[in-house]
Amino acid sequence: MGLVIKLRKFFSLDWRTMLLFFEAFIYLGWARYLVYQPFHKIAPSLGTHLEETSQDKNDKNRKALKNVHYAIHIMSNHTFWDSKCLVKALAGMSMLQRRGIESTLYLGTAKEDSGKMIAHAWLRSGPFIVTGVEGMERFTVVGTFAQKINDQ
Repeated sequence: MGLVIKLRKFFSLDWRTMLLFFEAFIYLGWARYLVYQPFHKIAPSLGTHLEETSQDKNDKNRKALKNVHYAIHIMSNHTFWDSKCLVKALAGMSMLQRRGIESTLYLGTAKEDSGKMIAHAWLRSGPFIVTGVEGMERFTVVGTFAQKINDQ
């Protein structure tokens, strides 16, 4: 799809959806920048290491979680850079934190059939997987970061 067609489609959306998509695009770009930094420098900003947030269902956050999930999923296909699992999870975490919603970032590893080690990241808030649901069951969790919100 050409750039003009994509822009026309974008500007035909309602303003709330446009803002949500623009926010996701910005956070995906920021997350891509963070991925290039040494991990020990960004780890403190990810939340409490080796902890998780509650998996209890919170219906008041349901719409926001779906919106963030949808925006990250759509916009990650339209960035000029690779927006893979860790970039999506970091962007989603930032978007949820901005909305006052707790989340947990999971980092996992697995071995392919060829013996090569692979990694995956996903983001959970309550029982809802916001990003990285595809294939996450194959991975062994090696790290978690809980982004807790004080008033919850």
